[in-house]
This record gives sequence, C-alpha cells and structure tokens, in this order.
Amino acid sequence: MNKDQIVAILEEKHVHLFEHIAQCSDKEWNDGPSEKWTFGQHVLHLSESLTLLNKALSYPKFILKYKFGIANRPLRDYDEIVLRYKEKLAANKDRAKQFNSKLSMPSAQEKEKLVRILQLQKNKLQKTTLKWKDKDLDRLLIPHPLMGRMPVREIIMWTAHHTEHHTQILKNKYS
Repeated sequence: MNKDQIVAILEEKHVHLFEHIAQCSDKEWNDGPSEKWTFGQHVLHLSESLTLLNKALSYPKFILKYKFGIANRPLRDYDEIVLRYKEKLAANKDRAKQFNSKLSMPSAQEKEKLVRILQLQKNKLQKTTLKWKDKDLDRLLIPHPLMGRMPVREIIMWTAHHTEHHTQILKNKYS
C-alpha cells in the first residue's frame, strides 16, 4: 500500500468512527457491559494509541534505527497485518485484557475534547505518513505491545484496521 492509499484508508476508517461517535448519547458514552469498556473508553484508547504512535514517529530516525533496528523481512500487506493481529489477539486474550485494564473512564463532558484530540492525532499521522521517505517507512521498526516490532508502514496500516476494529465493536454494542 503506498502512502496516499494509507492516508486514504486512515481517513475512511476514522470517518466511520466519527459518524458513530456523533450518534452516541451521553448514557452510551458512560455505560458498558460488565467487564467491558464503555464507548468513551474505546475512544480514549484509540486517541491514546494514535498519540503514542505520533510521539514515536517524532523521534529522529537514527534513534528509531538504533533503538529498534531495521526490518529483516518483506513487508506484509494490509490483509496479512489484519490476519496476524487477529491471531495475536486470539492467542493473547489474557495479556490483552491485562494491558487494557488500566484505562480510565472519560466522562461525557470530555467527549468533545477527546474527539478533537483524536481528529488532530489522525491528521498528524496522515501528514507524517506523507512526509516520510518510502525507504524509512519500510525499513525502520517501532514496537507494538502485542505484535512486536513492526515496520513503520505496517504499524500505520495496522492503525487503520485498529480503528475499524473498535468501530465495529461499538456498532455491535450500541446500534
């Protein structure tokens, strides 16, 4: 997937999410099934995920190379990344549950601010994606808590799927 296609899929997946958030009532924002996230927690998680990725991508490239290395395998396409993520989630349910247990619960009053942050972080990621050289997107690695080190291009594509994944969960719970 080239940079323009990545930017487009990020936009598409976030448009669906923002449309669904716009329909969310304050009650839905705060309520969630027992032992599951609320609507607001899903949005907070996505916002924090984008913020962390953007922070990682703001480091000088030589630091990323030194700290995490360079890719030693061919790039995966979008469908391969999605499949690998689903496999990792299924194989690591307890680990994922533990990782996600520390998420705070944003109030309905924070909804508008959180949506603005999510929009800004998405825009920042799109601009960063377009600025990076293809060779750096393909070679430099950054860590993912579940999937391990991934080339930057792959983790940005994964971000589009991650947004779709949570949007689908919200649609299934609150539609």
